[in-house]
Amino acid sequence: MLQAAANGMEICYEVHGDAANPPMLLIHGHGAQLIAWHADLLDQLVELGFYVLTYDNRDAGRSTHLDGSPIPDAVAVVAGDASAPYTMADMADDAAALLDALGIGSAHVLGVSMGGMIAQALAIGHAGRARSLTSVMSSPDPVHVGTPTPEVLALMLEPGATTREGVIEQSLRSWRLTGSPELGLDEAWMADIAGRQYDRAFYPDGVARQFAAIVGSPDRRPGLASVTVPTLVVHGAIDPIVTLDGGRATAGAVPGSTLLVIDKMGHDLPEAVWPQFLDAVHDVAKRA
Repeated sequence: MLQAAANGMEICYEVHGDAANPPMLLIHGHGAQLIAWHADLLDQLVELGFYVLTYDNRDAGRSTHLDGSPIPDAVAVVAGDASAPYTMADMADDAAALLDALGIGSAHVLGVSMGGMIAQALAIGHAGRARSLTSVMSSPDPVHVGTPTPEVLALMLEPGATTREGVIEQSLRSWRLTGSPELGLDEAWMADIAGRQYDRAFYPDGVARQFAAIVGSPDRRPGLASVTVPTLVVHGAIDPIVTLDGGRATAGAVPGSTLLVIDKMGHDLPEAVWPQFLDAVHDVAKRA
């Protein structure tokens, strides 16, 4: 794993594939680390001809932890206290600065969940840096559109586990509620990733700050109206964390975008949908 100075942060990143190929920047979701990308999915993106970059967002993994910054209260944030030390736009600035540090002028940008929000902000705030935009299971304004189901919101507001075993159990319980049971839940892989993320960088303060940034960022729909790059929006039909209206709102905001709704898919990317997903990602990239 490599480190780069970017936007005042130290960003931990990895690269996959041939640097001569078109770059694709992958941006992960709330609290997730770069190791949470499935290795087989990365391999398939490389096989499609992309030079794939993954990284830890600020306040996660081995990128800069903003120690000393306020730790928002999750319940207060949901109730409307949007005081966050940074926003999705700031995290998009990190992504653009990482591309600068690597000497990459532009890349295909793909983000999932919170990463989709960052990808949207990158396409808005850094015109020309995104060759194409793929926003997966995300929303332009999750406070008002695509909001979680009450059951999921209650789970999100539970106190986080603090032991390795507790984190794995809580992750599995969450995935069973929010994933795609009819398409297959690889619980062994999920447990392994949860444990490895705990070992690599257990940092709940950063998770809380990222949550505040999600809630405290302004509606991106006005900015998305100016996005002109080929855009793909992918959403699970049964997603309970960012419900389908979030994907529809994203697609509706970007002129000429393509919306792919995947039947029986929740808030994950099960292997069963990879062929359909990768075909769509490849197609939008070819339009750039």
